[in-house]
Amino acid sequence: MRKGVRKGARKAAEESGGAAGRRAARRRRPRLRIALAAAAVTAAGGAVAFVALDGTGTSGEAAATGLPPNTTEVAQQTLRDTETVDGELGYGPTYTATGGVKGTLTDLPESGAEIKRGHELYEVDSDPVVLMYGSKPAYRPLRTGTEGADVKRFEENLSALGYDGFTVDDEYSSATAEAVQEWQDDIGVEETGVVEPGRVVFARGAVRVDSLQAAVGAPVGPGTKVLDYTGTAKAVTVELETADQRMAKKGAAVEVTLPENETVEAEIDEVTTVIDPGEQGAEPTTKVEVTVWLDSDEAAKAAAEYALASVDVTFTAGQRENVLTVPVTALVALSEGGFGVEVVQGGASSFVPVDTGLFAGGKVEISGPGIAAGTVVGMPE
Repeated sequence: MRKGVRKGARKAAEESGGAAGRRAARRRRPRLRIALAAAAVTAAGGAVAFVALDGTGTSGEAAATGLPPNTTEVAQQTLRDTETVDGELGYGPTYTATGGVKGTLTDLPESGAEIKRGHELYEVDSDPVVLMYGSKPAYRPLRTGTEGADVKRFEENLSALGYDGFTVDDEYSSATAEAVQEWQDDIGVEETGVVEPGRVVFARGAVRVDSLQAAVGAPVGPGTKVLDYTGTAKAVTVELETADQRMAKKGAAVEVTLPENETVEAEIDEVTTVIDPGEQGAEPTTKVEVTVWLDSDEAAKAAAEYALASVDVTFTAGQRENVLTVPVTALVALSEGGFGVEVVQGGASSFVPVDTGLFAGGKVEISGPGIAAGTVVGMPE
């Protein structure tokens, strides 16, 4: 029957001076994989004792010295691996509207103006360039016989603006051309039935003009930067180190704490990798940019009074509901492999192997035979 040893017992064996003592010490040394496992737990915020179990699961030291100096109870709880980082409340990412129609800029909106579908974004040669909703830009003229996803995208907008008499599909028919002529008459441009690629700017939704890149009277053409815009809803932007990318998953829930300590629930909408070139001569750095739109009624109402502000964003990288937990420091690394806890019952203690799960907030999820909520386990001094 092997007796349990801790570091003190091992040192005594090594100092015995004899070859048998040295062999015994070597036999009792925990295997490398256990030392590595203990190092991982130490990195999670805990310290680990090493023990070897005898045939009954009782350590030699426990039998010799009695009960542990401190105890705690196994708790049943929801364990969350969270991290809180700084974020900026604003209107989300900024996009640039570039010219498509060649001419002279004759009108521009003011910074801060909000523009919806079907309304003028800016003006070239006294003709409007109109905002419509879509995730991809216009890239070719649309006329009778044209087919494709861009046709359907335009027809969806035309229908949403109240024009009818055509089928919303990926085919630009003569009926579509007639509806387009009616639309062109309403916005005050030549009624050709053909949609020029620069006549429409597509954005994901209503926009807020962030800044102007050109001035009235300036020449404009394909690729000319006209203005920068954002969405109209409030959004939180967070920059994460690449090592923390595990926390940023599209659709994952986050908690946003606003300046007056009011918290709102939201979801991650966009996760993008951004490369910062840095100053001249410096190495570029890679960051993960996370966008959280506060578009629910509750979140939008709470954030409405703030234009730009610093906020806290709490990410949840992992969550386990109704699991058994102990403080990380209650774990011991067993020379047989894995981890255990020192269970105290009826004036005696024994080391019981456990399986570990999620580590979070100084706690660890455990399971194993005889482990239940309320079980008393030993703790270090």
